[in-house]
Amino acid sequence: MRTRYFHILLAILTAVSPAIAQRKNAPRAAKVAEPQRGGLDGLDDFISGAMKDWKVPGLAITVVQDGKVVLLKGYGYRDVSKQLPVTPNTLFCIASMTKSFVVAELGTLVDEGKLDWDKPVYDYLPDFRMYDPVVTERLTTRDLVTHRSGLPRHDLTWYSNADITRKEMVERLRYLQPSKDLRQTFQYNNLMFMTAGYLGGVLHGTTWEEAVRQRVLLPLGMANTNFSVLDSQKSADFAQPYRKAKEEVKQILFYVQGAVGPAGEINTTAEDISHYLSFQLSKGKYGDKQVISENNAVQMQSPQMVIQGTPQFPELGENSYGMGFGVTHYRGHKMVNHGGAIDGFRSELAFLPNEKIGVVVFVNLDGTPMPNVVVYNVLDRLLGLEQVPWNQRFLEIDKKREQSEEEAKKRGFTAPKPGTHPSHDSKEYVGDYENAGYGRITIEPQGEGFLMRINRLSAPLKHFHYDVFAVPEDPLDPLERERVMFQTDVKGEIGSLSMTLEPNVPDIVFTRVAEARMREKAFLEAFVGQYELPGNVLAITLRGEHTLVASTPGQPPRELIPRHGTLFDVQGLNGASLEFKMDASGKVSEAVLYQGGSALIIKKK
Repeated sequence: MRTRYFHILLAILTAVSPAIAQRKNAPRAAKVAEPQRGGLDGLDDFISGAMKDWKVPGLAITVVQDGKVVLLKGYGYRDVSKQLPVTPNTLFCIASMTKSFVVAELGTLVDEGKLDWDKPVYDYLPDFRMYDPVVTERLTTRDLVTHRSGLPRHDLTWYSNADITRKEMVERLRYLQPSKDLRQTFQYNNLMFMTAGYLGGVLHGTTWEEAVRQRVLLPLGMANTNFSVLDSQKSADFAQPYRKAKEEVKQILFYVQGAVGPAGEINTTAEDISHYLSFQLSKGKYGDKQVISENNAVQMQSPQMVIQGTPQFPELGENSYGMGFGVTHYRGHKMVNHGGAIDGFRSELAFLPNEKIGVVVFVNLDGTPMPNVVVYNVLDRLLGLEQVPWNQRFLEIDKKREQSEEEAKKRGFTAPKPGTHPSHDSKEYVGDYENAGYGRITIEPQGEGFLMRINRLSAPLKHFHYDVFAVPEDPLDPLERERVMFQTDVKGEIGSLSMTLEPNVPDIVFTRVAEARMREKAFLEAFVGQYELPGNVLAITLRGEHTLVASTPGQPPRELIPRHGTLFDVQGLNGASLEFKMDASGKVSEAVLYQGGSALIIKKK
């Protein structure tokens, strides 16, 4: 998948509930104080110019300094077609910025003695399992929220998968291969934060959404904040999502998060997030209430796991991850931050705890560094420093990337091998394929190619070369350019397919599964009867309504396991299978018994 829709820009970063309240119940606009030190004169022009450069439809910003809101404003349009402006109360999806809310809620449980950051998750969730049983016994809640579990992203397990529960998704973790040992390497992972959120809901005795609402949002007075874009769309003031496709900005569909919600489900406003900034800058205190202990607030903002790599720019310090936040330095000042990126939205939160300065920027366009550009410019102004030409830098990087990609295309580096063709007739690729961690892929015929369905995504597949098919280039398709390789088994049939869905582990293999009808009584009854083996009789019977059984006199019965069409594997006999054949009238007349490279025709009596 195109990772730009799922990643925080790490080189830049550090590189079920209804809406809490409807729009009519929104709090009064925060009083905006005068900024101190360098001031924000000229910022409006800077933001307007940068929005044109990046073709950003709408932007909302809040700036907090010394405990006061010094800027709270909207720019551009929350809905371009209707020309509706962004306001301080426009709802934006904040995506992965949600992660620190997970940690804040867990912090309240730690404060109450209901959770220990450093005890195994297994102690609280007895059914919890990871791929490695040693990791299962050792993985702690702190590991979940610091991206050091050893598990890479595996994002397609959750992306566009609204048909699975959070509990079911946690149960799938045991099938996902890690790429590193526990606590060895920083690897950004949405699934671990999903698990942390699930744990918080279980310990609170409710859902994660309700736990965060009760323990974080209500104490902070974040009355407009919700947990679903479906709820956002019921509001009078929400931002539509947009994506740039070949220089044209187009409105796209909202992405519904579902089970993975704790990793990126919250939707909020510039005004509400100003409360959250004040809470973090005050080390867990809001107003006269200590919502989480100062100790836990400081832990959130302190390095827990180093992020390998050299900073992209000299103004940025070495990178580490706290608990739900990135921790680095900006021009010599400690900076705590986190970004968010999901279909149609980008966001960035950053604060300098020692200087008591915080900035949050939301935009309703994905795949853009615009939030970082504005955040860094605001910090330059409030610190009274010469402004770094961040906008020009990122524009130049983006231009070079596009030029390099175009050159690679022109020189044929992404072209298929010429003169190749598939090894099978197209109908033989059609079917269902499953992976225990990722779920099911369905391949259906479509024109001269196929239609691939996974989760709630569907995309066309065109022949690329040999037995490799690819999704055509389309900026609006999250699966664009994804390649699918079909594998032939020893019997010459398409037995599986594989995709590079997680680059840090071997290709993910989906094994072909039987058609649904092969478990239906009406289909199976036609095969029941006796077949003439040389010197013996093979009896095929129906056990219950869904299972065929083969048996010979004096031998234990063996279940026939559906494979494809009318072909069944014989349970317990490796390489043995039975394929039923029909005559011209459509009745089963015989079967072929395959084993060890030979075949035997057996007639139905």
